[in-house]
Amino acid sequence: MAFGQPRIEYKTNAQMRTMHEAGLVLSRALDAAVAAAVPGVTTKHLDDVFAAVLNQAGAKSNFLGYHGFPATVCTSVNEEVVHGIPGSKVLKDGDIISIDGGAIVDGWHSDSARTVIVGNADPEDQRLSDVTQAAMWHGIAALAKRGHVGDVGAAIDDYVSSVPGKPLGILEDYVGHGIGSEMHMAPDVLNYRTSHRGPKVKAGLCLAIEPMLVRGSIDTAVLSDDWTVVTTDGQRSCQWEHSVAVHDRGIWVLSAPDGGAEHLVPLGVTPVPIP
Repeated sequence: MAFGQPRIEYKTNAQMRTMHEAGLVLSRALDAAVAAAVPGVTTKHLDDVFAAVLNQAGAKSNFLGYHGFPATVCTSVNEEVVHGIPGSKVLKDGDIISIDGGAIVDGWHSDSARTVIVGNADPEDQRLSDVTQAAMWHGIAALAKRGHVGDVGAAIDDYVSSVPGKPLGILEDYVGHGIGSEMHMAPDVLNYRTSHRGPKVKAGLCLAIEPMLVRGSIDTAVLSDDWTVVTTDGQRSCQWEHSVAVHDRGIWVLSAPDGGAEHLVPLGVTPVPIP
């Protein structure tokens, strides 16, 4: 602890390269799970598909057994915001589902989430997912400026607030986090603007940036399974997440095969591979 705050773990380039290896395995596993998310399949099937990719790569799940969590991914459907447990729920046409997973390679963690709309999309659900994903990339782009961690949340908030149409809510009870030798580490990464700037961004910092947006109220509740978080008004929700590394030469999105170039270059940021 430093001045009452949890100590931040700063990684070496070699450690961040291993985290990128974990991120690449994770990306392939999410590719497979997203492709499998079609009408008629269960959320347990998505978990099985994801786990098979990790097993084939020799990676470990950092979700399975975490504080007793019983699966390798979280599958949060419709009004479920985060931490949904895969099971017998059958996906239907028009469902919106966030798939959140992680992988460990040689003791180093990755964490990423994607949202997919099953079958035919409600335009408002598609807008929700598109805005959430774009907000995540704006937050990542803010990290590249090497100001303070709080700049990430400010950029997310500013982007979401600027989008025309019906306002979307940014959850405040669930935020991003540091990542490295553990899945959840200091510092917290808020998804909204506050007066608290947070720690200075410097080389070796790795963050999981994960905005969660809702179509209605940001009030949530936890179901009786002690995991699944739902919107209290039953409105639909969305989550997108990537793990990102800051190094001496720039930033690199650890859970994206191209380091995030496709989405960051249009925002004026060119990701640089970890040396």
